[in-house]
Amino acid sequence: MDHEQAFELLPGYIDEELSLSESLEFERHLAGCEQCKRAYEQQRQVSAQLRQNDLRMDAPPELAARIRAALPVQRSWWQRLGASFGGSGRLGGKGRAVGTLGWAPLGAMAVSLVALTWSAGLYLSMPSGDTRLTEELVDSHVRSLQFDHLYDVISTDRHTVKPWFDGKLDFAPPVVDLAQQGYPLVGGRLDYLNGRAVAVMVYRYKLHPINLYVWPGSEAGTTPHIYERQGYHLAHWSAAGMNYWAVTDAGESELNGFITDLRAHPAS
Repeated sequence: MDHEQAFELLPGYIDEELSLSESLEFERHLAGCEQCKRAYEQQRQVSAQLRQNDLRMDAPPELAARIRAALPVQRSWWQRLGASFGGSGRLGGKGRAVGTLGWAPLGAMAVSLVALTWSAGLYLSMPSGDTRLTEELVDSHVRSLQFDHLYDVISTDRHTVKPWFDGKLDFAPPVVDLAQQGYPLVGGRLDYLNGRAVAVMVYRYKLHPINLYVWPGSEAGTTPHIYERQGYHLAHWSAAGMNYWAVTDAGESELNGFITDLRAHPAS
């Protein structure tokens, strides 16, 4: 990362808007660049000053009272409905006003009912948590291939990949070597899924990359289930207090073989 790239990422880093990989790359550059350190400290101080309470001013009571007085009176729904149905009245017996029912209130109620029905349908059609996570996983797998970010550390040695995660995660992911089974380890990387940082071990089956996502938890059962999304095969299972997701463009039988060999390994 050069100075120009660092300056572009600096505001996003201060506001915590960068991705995990961008933040790590920025911090690596910042550790060895005095010029960027000074720029970061200056912007950090300005940002902190803008958040201080003494820069804020409460409105005078007189101004607040005038604003409240100028606001329209908020009537309840029943009051508005009663006024609408009152309409233009005529005098009945003993001088009592008899309301005439117009079409306008009925039309407004119909529009409200349609809007309510549409909102309920939209809510019910929203994807579930599992569906959203599956979409996140497929998107992450595709991004790793498109932007040449398949791995942060490149190595076929599990004793190189596993220590690389030390200090970068709040857990130690299991890293297994399956080269003899036809699924060589080629590296690892960090990613961000389901609201947290996760470890990704990258394997290959011939020319097909297999992304294995791991983070603590046991949301899934111990039996893997393989299914297809957008042309990719995915599998999900839990073991030894860890969640596992595997994503690949290889076939179902190849993914099933990878999972079988992985789960049979004593280090998994």
